[in-house]
Amino acid sequence: MTTLFLTVGLPGAGKTTTARHLAKQHNALRLTPDEWMIPLFGEAEADGMRDVLEGRLLSLALEALRLGTNVVLDFGCWSRHERSAIRWLVHSAGASYRLVYVPVDHETQRARIADRQSTTPDQTFPISEADLLHARSLFEEPDAAELDGHDIDGRPPGWPDWHAWAADRWPSFT
Repeated sequence: MTTLFLTVGLPGAGKTTTARHLAKQHNALRLTPDEWMIPLFGEAEADGMRDVLEGRLLSLALEALRLGTNVVLDFGCWSRHERSAIRWLVHSAGASYRLVYVPVDHETQRARIADRQSTTPDQTFPISEADLLHARSLFEEPDAAELDGHDIDGRPPGWPDWHAWAADRWPSFT
């Protein structure tokens, strides 16, 4: 059975380093939006284009799983709804799902981001202290049940299913 590994965490946590390791270890396709945003748009968000890109990458990930290829999806996924939708979609595609949470304390996060900005400024985005604090306020840390892979509800509140929710969250998701 193919597996989708979803790296979850804040900027500077080490998700992409973890994703690279997982891709090598499991002979997996690694999909990292940050590595597409700068070449395509020159910035992190680009007027909502990140959501469009993530939708296309999610569709690609599901197709790769159906074709028998493991996938590492390096999205960050700050909300439980995002993670639940991806998990439901992966199971619907007949694959297994593994959430890989990469926690980081604030000081380590700041140091890593500063180092990344000084050593590879053309491959990263500037992130201010205010941005870091805002991200922390929005991040929903996975709880023990989510980390253990307990079942999720088959339907998100107000939506017919997780597929419909995902299509709204990621506009280009098909």
